[in-house]
Amino acid sequence: MITIKDLLKKGTLAGLAGVSLLSSCSIKEKESVTQAPNIIYILADDMGYGDVSALNSMAKVKTPALDQIVHQGVHFTDAHTNSAVCTPTRYGILTGRYCFRSRLKSGVLVGHEPSLIESGRETVASLLKANGYHTGCVGKWHLGLDWKKKDESKPLYEGNLWNLSSTDNVDYAANVDGGPNDHGFDYGYIIPASLDIAPYTYIENEKVTAPVTRHVETWRCEDARGMWYRHGDTADDFKHEDVLSQLTNKAVGYINKQAKGNKPFFLYFPLTAPHTPWLPSKEFRGKSGAGVYGDFVMMVDNTVQQVLDAVKQNGIDNNTIIVFTSDNGSHWLPSDIKQFGHEANVGRIGMKSDAWDGGHRVPFLVRWPEKVKAGTSSDEVICTTDLLATCADIVGANLANNAGEDSYSFLPVLLGKKQDKTIREATIHHSIGGTFAIRKGDWKFIDAKGSGGWSLSEKKAGEDALPGQLFNMKEDPKEQNNLYAEKPELVKELKALIEKYKSQGYSRPLNK
Repeated sequence: MITIKDLLKKGTLAGLAGVSLLSSCSIKEKESVTQAPNIIYILADDMGYGDVSALNSMAKVKTPALDQIVHQGVHFTDAHTNSAVCTPTRYGILTGRYCFRSRLKSGVLVGHEPSLIESGRETVASLLKANGYHTGCVGKWHLGLDWKKKDESKPLYEGNLWNLSSTDNVDYAANVDGGPNDHGFDYGYIIPASLDIAPYTYIENEKVTAPVTRHVETWRCEDARGMWYRHGDTADDFKHEDVLSQLTNKAVGYINKQAKGNKPFFLYFPLTAPHTPWLPSKEFRGKSGAGVYGDFVMMVDNTVQQVLDAVKQNGIDNNTIIVFTSDNGSHWLPSDIKQFGHEANVGRIGMKSDAWDGGHRVPFLVRWPEKVKAGTSSDEVICTTDLLATCADIVGANLANNAGEDSYSFLPVLLGKKQDKTIREATIHHSIGGTFAIRKGDWKFIDAKGSGGWSLSEKKAGEDALPGQLFNMKEDPKEQNNLYAEKPELVKELKALIEKYKSQGYSRPLNK
């Protein structure tokens, strides 16, 4: 007899709810299916480690919902995004693969660029869908979409992608391919890119939800530097200030619906906040001690609270995994720290975009009452590419060698199992400009003079600066004492490991 365990291992549990198959299983096997955990992955946008008040005693922002997850689950003190900016991190989260292996070698995509995830590539959603899950994506996509043309003989757009002069050839009435539904998700409700990048539309299951008849002008508010967005095509049902609330309502609605179903579910919930434009609702304006940005962080926390409430009210609290993290560090300037006394990237230097740790060290909180011991922490170095392997481990599936090439399972840490060695051999860090860095054990090597991002360019670092940077992150977490010249053999070793990972096409151990 074929058992549920066999099906899980083969990754063929899709459609398992069929009566004829279940009738051939033992009662114990039926129970094992119902015990598969729901998984909710909440991805904040540009939120720093120090923005969670439970992780920063000096925080000027209060985050009671996130603090609850910290106290009721496990938080990782050394978690990193695979890139210091959003598009490549999102690629890594869903595919388990460093984004520099894709066509995107630096920077981010904008709203009318084609899909970045390669056709047929395994994603977290496709893996879980094949193992009996209903899969949903609600939020900011920012991984490219395949827009249709009105006239195939003409270009899709004219002008600079960041400042389009014309998008008259985009057929907004046609199906929009390349989004969640083409990459393993049963349900998708998204905006194409960041809240400051056009086009400004909602897309539900490949359809723009309202006619696109407007073109908004660039908007700036003098209340704060982060209150702005670019001009662009805008749908009739789209208001920037309502987007976070709209996405939250859709996510809660998805949870309410799936909780009544006969399948476990996976919800990927990438938020639009606290990325620019900073647009906290009236309820949160003036509530933090970190200006409009801090107020927006508090609104993010309220979104998390609504997810927690929905899970509890539906009676699925104990066996639902809730992960909260961010796509990179906060874009919080030294002038912001000086003005408000709030360190969004507390304990590290740098910010979003940088190879320095402030660019990619993020809060990573996991709550799973049935399995995870409450109030614990881990100093294990993990990466956002690790979700795919972890989910595969949860459902008992084996990753093919051409999937999740940079993904390691951190399930043993969640279950509190002691490890003889670190989970990851090493972790690649990647800046907005394409600068490579690598972390192995306590050591971090940056293959550049500056930060690789907005904090310090190579030019500003100066001609006399050393060609690279080497830091002991245990003794020097703020990357102040460059040991590049003192330890040439270690520099050589780490630089060679970067090149090995790049050339061989994977970093995790492959199946034999």
